[in-house]
Amino acid sequence: MNANKLKNRWLIAASAVGIHISIGSVYAYSVMTNPVKEIFDVDGSVIKWAFKIAILLLGLSAAFLGRWVEKVGPKISGTTAGIFYGIGILGSGLAVQLESLILFYLCYGVIGGIGLGLGYITPVSTLVKWFPDRRGLATGMAIMGFGFAALIFGPVMQSLFDSVGVSNTFYILGAIYTVLILSSARYIERPPENYMPAGYNPGEGKTLKTDMANIDANASLKTTRFYYIWIMIFINIACGIAIISAASPMMQEKLNYTPMEAAAIVGLIGVFNGLGRIMWSSLSDYLGRANTYILFFVFQILAFYLLPKISMEITFLIILFTVITMYGGGFATLPAFLGDLFGTKQLGAIHGMVLTAWGLAGVVGPTIYDVVKNATGSLDATLGVFAGLFVVALIISLLMKRLVLKAYKGIEERNLKLAY
Repeated sequence: MNANKLKNRWLIAASAVGIHISIGSVYAYSVMTNPVKEIFDVDGSVIKWAFKIAILLLGLSAAFLGRWVEKVGPKISGTTAGIFYGIGILGSGLAVQLESLILFYLCYGVIGGIGLGLGYITPVSTLVKWFPDRRGLATGMAIMGFGFAALIFGPVMQSLFDSVGVSNTFYILGAIYTVLILSSARYIERPPENYMPAGYNPGEGKTLKTDMANIDANASLKTTRFYYIWIMIFINIACGIAIISAASPMMQEKLNYTPMEAAAIVGLIGVFNGLGRIMWSSLSDYLGRANTYILFFVFQILAFYLLPKISMEITFLIILFTVITMYGGGFATLPAFLGDLFGTKQLGAIHGMVLTAWGLAGVVGPTIYDVVKNATGSLDATLGVFAGLFVVALIISLLMKRLVLKAYKGIEERNLKLAY
């Protein structure tokens, strides 16, 4: 590939957004719970198992297929993601039509979940390679699409359920997702080896530096920093998911909201989740990735400790929405941070392994919340537990900062010796 045939890197980013907006529709699952449960004549909790299976398979497929994604490249893995996710949604329509709950679990949960995992990690290492100067911004744009997808497809789903029925809705959405992902995958590709955008000189500035290393996934597992980042992400997600899953009853308890008013706040949570992904990942290009996570944890220690004590509506909501931006920002800043820590050699595979924290946190966070809340009946005690977890995350993030500074100091000393 010569310079004249280079693809537009911003269109590469747009293609990544196309993939993530499609698979991110999984976050609108609550919209389909009631219509689907009526078809199968079961409780909503039974239908939610398809969502849980899908998220579990997202984490597992991201972890175990990450090396394959790196090997075959984004075009093939993106196409495969589109096929799996499309078949999963189309098959869900058939399952509804046949009234087969097992087939619904298989299609939406297993097949669709594999498509989710592949689609989530496919654009990441590619974007990091195209945007060495703006890693946070580029990956944040794509992962913002995942966060905003529920706002786009949620109303579309409800409108289709009302107008064409449940099974036909799955058929229509399956076709839309398949076309969008496959067309996005056709354009996305890796840049040339050692690609640098015009005018970018790695090493200039205070936060945009050369990578600490450029190692493969197996080698990353032998480093301390892999486990530091895994713990940081696990705690950020566990605490964030816990508060998101309990947002509606919390609004009703603390602010005396009606269920409808609380539902409106849940909708706004989706907005701030998406905004946080692009905002914090972009800021991390200037603040530094380690500093961004330190800021997350310092603020959230105070936020989780103070939230139960605040009765003033506007203050409560400002703190809550800021926490939600940091939840989304943790996801979006992660790929760029991994690029800094491990390089881009097998970034997709490393990202996939770290995403196992997501699958585990999705179970642990809400479970801790429910157990402590039921045992104590106190929101103070419940959120206090999460504030304590953030203290652990802060300590780990400070150790990570120390490790990063030490590594870069070593790189600078080696470069100075080479210069002489």
